[in-house]
Amino acid sequence: MRLEMSNSMSNESNEKMITKQPHHVDVHVGGRVKQRRLLRGLSQEQLGTSLGLTFQQVQKYEKGTNRISSSRLWEIATILGVPISFFYEGLKEKANAAGFAEQSQDPFVSAASSTEGLKLNRYFIQITDAQVRHKVLELVKTLAKASQSATEKK
Repeated sequence: MRLEMSNSMSNESNEKMITKQPHHVDVHVGGRVKQRRLLRGLSQEQLGTSLGLTFQQVQKYEKGTNRISSSRLWEIATILGVPISFFYEGLKEKANAAGFAEQSQDPFVSAASSTEGLKLNRYFIQITDAQVRHKVLELVKTLAKASQSATEKK
């Protein structure tokens, strides 16, 4: 009887365990760290070395899994050449029915801040010839139209 009670209590405890999700502010700040790191052309390993951390710790910061302390955020801002306020830019809150905050993301902002979008921007701004930049834009425009047409045919 005692064993049964212990097992049933254990099962109830396991069912009540909730996986803790990162706070939306930590996710936003981490995303901004990743965005700036990519624009600077640094790997997670390079940023981690500058901070005396492993790349895994940088990865956890960027995902919002681990919170960044204020002193660490100051170090990151210094290394990435931005003010601390940079990491909070664009942070929006909306209370949903459950009372938690959620962010609304514009599809353009989402695409521009993706890894590919950041890399495209980083390399594009390195093109100094205006005619070449114009040709790159025309190429991207043509590819986008072709992709849209192919999607519509499906």
